[in-house]
Amino acid sequence: MNPALIKTIRRQHTERFGQPPAVVAYAPGRVEILGNHTDYNEGFVLSAAIDLGVGLALSSAGSASCTMQALDIPEEICFDLPVTAPVKRPLWVNYVRGVVNKLGALGRIEPGFQATFAGDIPMGAGLSSSAALEIAAALALSRLYKISAAPLELAKIGQAAENDFTGAHCGLLDQISSLYGEPEALVFTDFRSLKVEAVPLTADICFLLADTRVKHCLAGSAKALPRLRRRLRRGKRPGEVASAYNERRAQCERASAFFASVLDHPVTALRDVSRDEWNAFAARLDPITARRAAHVIEENARVLEANRFLRSGNVRAFGELMFQSHNSSQTNFENSCPELDFIVAQARMLPRVLGARLSGGGFGGSVVLMLHPCDADQVGQTLASAYVHKFGHTCATRVIRPAAGARVL
Repeated sequence: MNPALIKTIRRQHTERFGQPPAVVAYAPGRVEILGNHTDYNEGFVLSAAIDLGVGLALSSAGSASCTMQALDIPEEICFDLPVTAPVKRPLWVNYVRGVVNKLGALGRIEPGFQATFAGDIPMGAGLSSSAALEIAAALALSRLYKISAAPLELAKIGQAAENDFTGAHCGLLDQISSLYGEPEALVFTDFRSLKVEAVPLTADICFLLADTRVKHCLAGSAKALPRLRRRLRRGKRPGEVASAYNERRAQCERASAFFASVLDHPVTALRDVSRDEWNAFAARLDPITARRAAHVIEENARVLEANRFLRSGNVRAFGELMFQSHNSSQTNFENSCPELDFIVAQARMLPRVLGARLSGGGFGGSVVLMLHPCDADQVGQTLASAYVHKFGHTCATRVIRPAAGARVL
């Protein structure tokens, strides 16, 4: 957490609203280390909260009106309670409006509030700045209005807000990672039982993030990305184009329903399908759906294997699974892009890199690399130089550290 960021939020809130905030909450972004698109398939993920996040200050307004000050844009928006539906623009306010709507089912949110927020998570880098805003808002609002909610309830509120108010049918990965992060540890989550476990990083490793600066958006499909970007420049909503993220989820659900119809045991998600079962029946699926299912089934197996390697200190084997994961994202799930593929291919040729893969929803965003701390600067410079030579613009690299989860300050 950046103390200067929180200090700025407090000061700007006090200057704008004439009173210091009653509550300040902070929620970190997250990096997905392994487990791509497995969360909504009731599978397994290794992730981490990171040392970048969103801070949100809150005070009571004394009326039904709510005012939100976004320092990073900068922009100020007003709306009245109760919140019943999303708005067309600005899009960012729907993350908070959704949280207000969902949290209101647990307790009374009145009178209105005054909020100021800012963050240091690069937008569109695949580090879940949206989930960080949702969780910071949920924590602050629940404290201000004295609404009792366990961390898992807050995670589900953030997920529901994003599902219903932005149209992104995301799983719980981002919210759980933000809430349950611990310093120097990865978060291992079973998304069926929702059991969360911290796995200490005992080996001498760190993670380097390479941001392609290709802005991913979970509300835009891979094929529709160029059209989406044109529409965004004209002020159109991402929800007006087909969603690749939602499309992948629907394909996984179709595959799950197929396997439920042909296997002699219960199947409620692709987590229930083994590699051997996929091999036996995949030919009866259409090729695209079969590949989507293959990715998820193999990815779940990779996460479980990686968890064992991490605990035993076998970082080389762990890193190889990261490379395998990216290959599957590239060929089976098709949620990569040329910039991501280039960075991973370059990383593969560097002996100092233990593993690399796209992180998050895909279609842009960032590559996460695992390596020893002493190699991070040199690897970052090498990748940045190769990237600018290939694409004509830089990629941003930085070491990211597993950090503590969301909290009220």
